[in-house]
Amino acid sequence: MTYFIIIRGPLGCGKTTIVKRLTKILNAEHISIDKVLEEHDLDNIDSELECIPVENFIKANEIVLPRVKEKLKLGKIVIFDACFYYKESIENLIENLAYSHYTFTLKAPVEVCMERDNKRSKSYGENAVKTVHKLVSRFDYGIIIDGTKSSEECIKEILSYLPKFP
Repeated sequence: MTYFIIIRGPLGCGKTTIVKRLTKILNAEHISIDKVLEEHDLDNIDSELECIPVENFIKANEIVLPRVKEKLKLGKIVIFDACFYYKESIENLIENLAYSHYTFTLKAPVEVCMERDNKRSKSYGENAVKTVHKLVSRFDYGIIIDGTKSSEECIKEILSYLPKFP
């Protein structure tokens, strides 16, 4: 069964760690929207909004959609990884991909996210973690996963919601 997965959450909640492992387990394609934003100079912060504008996330979606549609058409599972702090960017993907989908929101307290960010080789910094945490926390979307659990526990929980392979 072909489907795509959206994993969202604040900086430092474990999204990328979890997605990389899920990608191997499911033999899936990993799409990092944050990486696309960066590579296409769409990660600029709007000074009034104090974050990346929604239009840039939609542009990032448009950049990856042709490749994603091709992968899905070939039967490959695709996993999106990003903060997704705008509902519009999630809904844009869902509207443009005529496949089953599963959306998960990883949640962790801002203190946990800051502690994890500090352990990265390239930390985003306390201000970025707090800002993104606030933005992502404005709404829940999909299935909520406790991001304070170990990555293995989170993966096991996510897999429990996905179709089983024969």
